[in-house]
Amino acid sequence: MLGPLVRRTLAPRGRTPHLPVRGRHRQKVSVIAALTLSPLGRRLGLYFRTVVNGSFTGATVAAFLRHLLRHVRGRVIVVWDRWSGHRGPDVRAVLAANPRLRVEQLPAYAPELNPVEYLWSQLKWGRLSNYAPDDADELDARIGPELRSMSGQRNVLLGCWRGARLRLPRWRC
Repeated sequence: MLGPLVRRTLAPRGRTPHLPVRGRHRQKVSVIAALTLSPLGRRLGLYFRTVVNGSFTGATVAAFLRHLLRHVRGRVIVVWDRWSGHRGPDVRAVLAANPRLRVEQLPAYAPELNPVEYLWSQLKWGRLSNYAPDDADELDARIGPELRSMSGQRNVLLGCWRGARLRLPRWRC
């Protein structure tokens, strides 16, 4: 959403910081992401897509899964929450057509087990805190470079995995 996540900041003594915000509170950018980890834990990756002033649907989630399958080799295990868009007919069709893709459901109401939630936390409360864009296009233009920057930082991505405390899958390559 366009409203900034306001954090404490420094300012000269006696001068209250001013954060101007426009009133377009209904605009938003929806983001979907996948943190990837190779079977041996040597390669970390981040794939994402955004939708400006819209929401992800089963069809857009299915398109994201197809994008992920084009870029990630070998078996793919997707761990996600129980949102209805993850279980729709479009997603089921992608799962049926791609035997190397498997889905594992997180328990209900367990965002602490989702590594991507730690990514969102880092993005929202760290990199984008106190940021007040004029519109959703400006926010989208900022999100992309921030996530691409995070994708190149192994320690950030590994921290997301470690934060979730998920047991990493073991399989033969």
